[in-house]
Amino acid sequence: MTTRRAFIQVAAAAAVVTGLGGKLPRAAARQRLDERDLLRFTPKGQVTLLHIADLHAQLVPVYFREPSINLGVGEMQGLFPHISGGEFLKAAGIEPGSHAAYMLSASGFEALARTYGRVGGIDRIATLVKAVRAERGPERTLLLDGGDALQGSYTALASKGGDMVEVLAQLGVEATTGHWEFTLGAARVAELFGSRERPGTAPLAFLAGNIVETDFEEPVFHAAKVFERGGLKIAVIGQAFPYTPIANPRWMMPHWSFGIREEDVRRQVQAARAGGADLVVLLSHNGFDVDRKLAARVDGINVILAAHTHDALPFPVRVGKTLLVASGSHAKFLSRLDLDVRQGEIVDYSYALIPVLADAIAPDAEMAALVQEIRAPHAAMLGSELARTESLLYRRGNFNGTLDDVICEAMLAERDAEISLSPGFRWGATLLPGQAITWEDVYNSTAMTYPACYRVTFSGQMLKDVLEDVADNLFNPDPYYQQGGDMVRVGGLGFTIAIDAGMGRRISNLTLLRTGEAIEAGRTYVVAGWASVNQATEGPPIWDVVAAHLQRQKTVRAVPTDSVKVVRSGG
Repeated sequence: MTTRRAFIQVAAAAAVVTGLGGKLPRAAARQRLDERDLLRFTPKGQVTLLHIADLHAQLVPVYFREPSINLGVGEMQGLFPHISGGEFLKAAGIEPGSHAAYMLSASGFEALARTYGRVGGIDRIATLVKAVRAERGPERTLLLDGGDALQGSYTALASKGGDMVEVLAQLGVEATTGHWEFTLGAARVAELFGSRERPGTAPLAFLAGNIVETDFEEPVFHAAKVFERGGLKIAVIGQAFPYTPIANPRWMMPHWSFGIREEDVRRQVQAARAGGADLVVLLSHNGFDVDRKLAARVDGINVILAAHTHDALPFPVRVGKTLLVASGSHAKFLSRLDLDVRQGEIVDYSYALIPVLADAIAPDAEMAALVQEIRAPHAAMLGSELARTESLLYRRGNFNGTLDDVICEAMLAERDAEISLSPGFRWGATLLPGQAITWEDVYNSTAMTYPACYRVTFSGQMLKDVLEDVADNLFNPDPYYQQGGDMVRVGGLGFTIAIDAGMGRRISNLTLLRTGEAIEAGRTYVVAGWASVNQATEGPPIWDVVAAHLQRQKTVRAVPTDSVKVVRSGG
């Protein structure tokens, strides 16, 4: 249910927002949209911040469906971004069927996708960035990336992130931070991004003030960098994903300690102000709710550029004097924030969440050539068809997605298991009914550095404990204890989840779907899964498991299931 506070957020933003949900003319079809429509903007103030986040190594246009369910808990319930579907459109004042509705909601997605086409493409992002720089001048423009750029595709996996470093450099990104970057391993991260003592090979700043060495708690990376733009000193403070060693394998970065480190952020802000910074920007990979809490507790941050949770909002959310910007994922959006800054405070601003509608934007020739060079050696393999889908295949949503269902079914069949578990990852493109499922599509949803598909036995009690643990990571009412992502996906298993219950009391009614029998705490079950954080996990890579299943099936039909029952307090 949309709350009054959500409507107040929209009303407060409406006067200063352009782009999606603002002054951009409505269009009935993609043919009526072009770059001029998407870039229409009245400049304001001394400086323009451009922000991209969670690219997940997507170089070419894709389909990408926003979540149908994105629940908030505690004080965040009913607030943006925890509103979805038609409720989101109503609360944000977006007309159903418009290009904005297509970009920001799951409502009517399939029909709108066939109307407006694919989204993203790094060569389209390059076109938009160059246009804004030409309009404002490079001396007034600062382009920042929110992390999760170096993982999520075959070419990024094969090049250990090297392809995306080239792309970010050519795009002119000036600073980034990290999360999935760390799953390349500490040595590779250090090679690319260096440390406080030495530069890496990547020609952009890697800012992560919340990572220290485990032995002496010395900072590993630079925390901040100051940029001169529009006559302003802009301090950009980087915040990597605080829970990386929990959500991802600890053995890949064994000597680094992460965390939110609120007091360290406060000290960095104070140091920036003492050094004469006119504008303080937190380039964050905390996740939106963590950033909202942080903004309320740390004074002096003007702007937080949020990432990790893949949220896309057509306006900034104000917390005190801080603006929170959420720029979506998969190169689907480019955020533009123009700021008028006086005496260290934002006195006025304009904002656009620019939709990267691939058919409406001419590819930048230089970036297109780089993308072609990166992909050419693998193009034949990536384009190979494995099967066809008769259903909409998507990943996003708090509890399940049809693409995840296919992955779970593949593990059940290929690994001869009773139950399968698939992580609630938010990365991975969407496929429309009738579309070929290619090797590229499989890699876009599985490409990672710890892909082993294991086969083990779990007791019924262990299954419940796993589900309870993940549920608390996702639905803890204190944002500082949330680790992002979505609920673990399950195959062959049904259960009820009480979102607002306490830790250890959310999961009930576990059922083995193939028999309809209740899961017994003391009985063991054969379980297949992937992406285990344990070192030396054995099993074939998940992409081979999924590909084998698709080749056997030839045609895929996956419809949303009701095996997970969701209960909220109050009905």
